[in-house]
Amino acid sequence: MSDFRPSLAYLFIYSMEEIKQLIGKELHDFEGKFAEAVKSHVPLLDRIMHYIVKRKGKQIRPMFVLLSARLFSNNITENTYRAAALVELLHTATLVHDDVVDDSLERRGFFSINALWKNKIAVLVGDYLLSKGLLLSVTNKEFRSLEILSRP
Repeated sequence: MSDFRPSLAYLFIYSMEEIKQLIGKELHDFEGKFAEAVKSHVPLLDRIMHYIVKRKGKQIRPMFVLLSARLFSNNITENTYRAAALVELLHTATLVHDDVVDDSLERRGFFSINALWKNKIAVLVGDYLLSKGLLLSVTNKEFRSLEILSRP
């Protein structure tokens, strides 16, 4: 863990890339933990999860979770990583479902899940991501994370 502890004012004067560099190690650790969280014993599902993990987006939501933990406690724990994974799992699930609803063939400059594996599989993949996020929290008795994310 780096010694950087941001203040809110500090975060507004840096670009997203500069902020990523400030929490680079934690973001790298998160990526490994996220990849582990989506693993499956079903070969097709595992191949799709690998496709999703390798084509990650900007990861703004996990960055906010990591930065918030650093800002308010200067301590990034396994709970923090699980909260970041939960947020990213739910977000990715909604993107996969959105691509089905919008009949979008591209996501982040790559083929969408439904373009490669068709709508039925894409819907199930979105559901899998949602269920993995929920299981991650419930298994670790982190109900507060679920409560926070469930608020309207």
